[in-house]
Amino acid sequence: MRARPDTQSEKVFQMKTIKALVMAFVLGLLVPALVHAEHQHSMQIWPTIPFVRGKDLCQYQDAYSKSKNAQSQTLLDNVIALMREGAQDVFAIGIVQAIDEMENINRARAAAGQGMDVLLEGSFKASLDSYYRDVQPSQRKLSFFNPMQLSQLVRTVRDQKRQGYLDDKLVKNLQGVFWGTYSFGPGCTGNVLVTLHLEDKDGETYSFQGQGLPQSVMQSLAGQVFEYFQRTKFPSRIAIGKTALDVLGAPGAPFAHTPDTASAERVCKQMTGRLPTPEEIEYINALGDWNGGITLRNDIWALQNNKVYAPDLPNPSPVRTADEVRGQAIHFYCVR
Repeated sequence: MRARPDTQSEKVFQMKTIKALVMAFVLGLLVPALVHAEHQHSMQIWPTIPFVRGKDLCQYQDAYSKSKNAQSQTLLDNVIALMREGAQDVFAIGIVQAIDEMENINRARAAAGQGMDVLLEGSFKASLDSYYRDVQPSQRKLSFFNPMQLSQLVRTVRDQKRQGYLDDKLVKNLQGVFWGTYSFGPGCTGNVLVTLHLEDKDGETYSFQGQGLPQSVMQSLAGQVFEYFQRTKFPSRIAIGKTALDVLGAPGAPFAHTPDTASAERVCKQMTGRLPTPEEIEYINALGDWNGGITLRNDIWALQNNKVYAPDLPNPSPVRTADEVRGQAIHFYCVR
């Protein structure tokens, strides 16, 4: 017996409904998983940072900041000053030479040994970890990874040595290596000039530079490295509920200024994007600059439908019409 037409239609409708529900369920699981997998990438770095000692700018400046005649005149002035105090000429010359030699010996002792590279490495890693502990981003973009066995590390530390050897089997687990240079700074004030270079597997190099006292100079470098690698890069893919959203930023910058929301909408359209909704801009602000979002601060931001978001005007709502903030600078970024 043939089924009635209405019964067949019901079955077709039920099958389509079931397929739609299954697809929605799969997408609900897949989209957050894809976004999560994309955010799990972390560059693993060899924990040892080799440093090469560069030119001693302290000694260089000391030797070449004055002409030879000027240096001779300074030496002669010192001898004359001692003779005026009653020293005989022979002893006066000997005293000046002894003081000069003592200063050179003290500088040589301070620069001798391999302790400076150990200090710079340890200070940098501790400072970088301190930034991560303070900010606590949801995903750490840069981390040090020791591919060797712990027993080998213990033996190395016990023997007062640094990890230096890496075979090809261990290198394949790493995505990059830090190395650096240091020089004693000009002016002989105890400062060191440090450059730090990160080279990844593809040969791309990132370089940073700082100057300061040995015990504190790496804090500045750690801050530079943290900000460069951890700050939001665009486009940034985030998950809002079960939906993936691409934060596109603005053309050539994280965000831009616009005279009105209509201009911003046209720019976003050229980027195959749009302006965010109030819910989206609030969530992106909650993520912050270190987790794939953009912090609003106290600026005014363009929204869809000739609206703006004004954090400084929370009552009754930060969502206002563009006419309510006429004359003020409007920021914008695009999403897709």
